Amino acid sequence: MNSVTRQGKVSRISGPIIRVTGLQGAGLFDLVEVGDKRIIGEIVRLEGEEAVIQVYEDNTGLKTGSFAWSTGRPLSALLGPGLMGTIYDGIQRPLEMLYGQDGSFMKPGGRGNPLDPQKKWRFIPDPALAARLAAGEKVAASAGLVLGSVKETESITCKIMAPLYPQGGVHAGGDIVSLSKEGDYCIFEAAAKTSMGEEIPFAQWWPVRLPRPIASRLSPDQPLITGERVIDIFFPLSKGGTAAIPGGFGTGKTMTQHAVAKWCDADVIIYIGCGERGNEMTDVLTEFPELLDPRTGRSLMERTLLIANTSNMPVAAREVSIYTGVTLAEFYRDMGYHVAIMADSTSRWAEALRELSGRMEEMPAEEGFPAYLPTRLAEFYERAGRVRTLSGEEGSVSIIGAVSPPGGDFSEPVTQHTKRFIRCFWALDRDLANARHYPAISWIDSYSEYAEEVQTWWEHVNPSWTVIRKKCMDLLKQEQRLSEIVRLIGPDALPDEQKLILLTAQIIKDGFLQQNSFDEVDMYCVPEKQVRLLELIMEFHERSRTCIELGAPMTKITAAGLKEGLSRLKSTVKNDEPGEFASFEGKMRNILEELERAYRTRNSGQSGFQAGKAL
Repeated sequence: MNSVTRQGKVSRISGPIIRVTGLQGAGLFDLVEVGDKRIIGEIVRLEGEEAVIQVYEDNTGLKTGSFAWSTGRPLSALLGPGLMGTIYDGIQRPLEMLYGQDGSFMKPGGRGNPLDPQKKWRFIPDPALAARLAAGEKVAASAGLVLGSVKETESITCKIMAPLYPQGGVHAGGDIVSLSKEGDYCIFEAAAKTSMGEEIPFAQWWPVRLPRPIASRLSPDQPLITGERVIDIFFPLSKGGTAAIPGGFGTGKTMTQHAVAKWCDADVIIYIGCGERGNEMTDVLTEFPELLDPRTGRSLMERTLLIANTSNMPVAAREVSIYTGVTLAEFYRDMGYHVAIMADSTSRWAEALRELSGRMEEMPAEEGFPAYLPTRLAEFYERAGRVRTLSGEEGSVSIIGAVSPPGGDFSEPVTQHTKRFIRCFWALDRDLANARHYPAISWIDSYSEYAEEVQTWWEHVNPSWTVIRKKCMDLLKQEQRLSEIVRLIGPDALPDEQKLILLTAQIIKDGFLQQNSFDEVDMYCVPEKQVRLLELIMEFHERSRTCIELGAPMTKITAAGLKEGLSRLKSTVKNDEPGEFASFEGKMRNILEELERAYRTRNSGQSGFQAGKAL
């Protein structure tokens, strides 16, 4: 991107907010370098001759009168081969490279190339495009046109596309006149040339605050399969959907996101550690490279990109980190990949907004957050979606944002505003977490508006999905109401029909909703097994209810030992052995049918005795 340098002087400093005079002609959100160390910042407001700048690095020692330079272009991310497996900070500086330069603590003004400019990549031109050019056909250099591909990792092939132009629309000028032959190239070499004399490089810049354009949006009717039963069956998330995981400290937000990142069927994972504690990010940075991709058996980092912006790093960089993450996600979406973003956490991001807003002396709204908090949340979550790209591919960006409400209070502003812009709400429950029930997603407070969209997909897996899901959720709601009565009068005072509801609900909690991430069998559950488990539990409930209606006491049902067997099926039946369910189903049916026959016979005998007595 071309840049025009303008120079001004620092007139006032308030933490990360700096006022500069003399930058006439600079634009809003232009990238700025400040002081002798040339720390990076961004123009966030223009007031007459003054530009208000938020800097993304530690500005200790910066003085008034220091020079500031506007580059004339917005804060942008460099997009090209080499992103996968890299660890960046919020402004796309490679942390591993900076660690080699500066040690454990980054120095202000530290620089590192987001992508290695010297590394050679094997480029394979698109065969169809090459054939058209060889035949003398004119090919317009339209935005998103696939020029060829580069094998970025064993799991990801990076497509080299004609660039998009945020200032002048979405179409490049002229026609493609030449395409580079198969060979090894650096990222700033030309992949193609146009009739306008422009060279199209392998890596291109894109402003992080500007959504990348698409051809059209598609219906979110394909579920993002996570392998977590409580999510996939009860509160499903579509590919291209938005979800929030709110919960207090220690309820398992990060753990749930880790499980989803490892097991979901997205092609690319982007994990944004936004303002989290350093030890949590350390766990992510050490664990993710050691995780194996369950689909390929190779390192999960081959299709994962990490953005680490811990709580002790400059607050302004925290604010921009989620935009950097979603821009990288849109880049891979435009290639036709399904991308899942884990943002942990949007509460820390909102706190950064609040601090910056206060330093700019803006009028505070509820709990001190700026009045534009809902707008910024909407801008972030609206960049999710399942789309048709400009090149005709189908891709998606799914956003899963963790929310950390103080004290677990879901009525606070960030949680409430987030609920306005997401359609899937996985509320974490403190009592479940204390009881070691993981994932601690509350089946009472959570909801998903994607259930109807993905219904057709699930009914291809098992036609009974909709009916069983509804019956099971109704039963759990009944159990919640009965548990309040039990706390007052005890379980013995309940009739057997209600005792059965409590028993079945307990089986659902232990044998279905609870999942052990350390169990090799239970850590991931395929869709077929999920529905089959729930089918067996609900069949047990229906047959047991019939027995009770015929007069069988609840003690006869509990004595059969089926509760323990149903609860263990999740870890005894492997994903690739669905036939094992049949043997348990046969055993369960024999026990309950025998009990049903016995009480039908007994009732028939009593009816005959009563009839004879009447005569």
